[in-house]
Amino acid sequence: MAYIHAKTAAGRQEIEDRARRLLPGLRSILLMVDGQRDDNELTAMLPGLRAPDDALLQLAEMGLIEVVGGALAPSAPRALTAGREQDPLLYKQLYDWMSESVRKHLGLKGYFMQLKIERCTDAAGLEKLWPDMAAAVSKAKSPALANRWMEETRALLQSDAQPA
Repeated sequence: MAYIHAKTAAGRQEIEDRARRLLPGLRSILLMVDGQRDDNELTAMLPGLRAPDDALLQLAEMGLIEVVGGALAPSAPRALTAGREQDPLLYKQLYDWMSESVRKHLGLKGYFMQLKIERCTDAAGLEKLWPDMAAAVSKAKSPALANRWMEETRALLQSDAQPA
């Protein structure tokens, strides 16, 4: 699983004014961070650019780069909807939650995500969209909000699964 990094405003400023006097290897990696390459691609470039092995971590700690997409959390070993895929109440609960999340967190940017939600016919299909939804929230808002959304979504299903 890989994270996609982008420069922060401080990172873009550092490229312009070189105020921090970064080591050449760190500066080279900072230049390569573009919001398109994942950490696997960037890490593969480290030796050729003579950058330290922990260059991405150093740049993140300095506030020069941030995670903007990619994998946010390890996926659950088994689907939370397993055995309840065809439950219409569970489907409606997930459908409503995800549609409201699109409206609340993505707005018009979530049009295509809403179309994907509309195409799902059962709870398992909606659960398969969670990583896409989290990535969209991460890109539109923040990775922290995306992680919180995933936690709230899992909690919603787990509380629903508990016997009363």
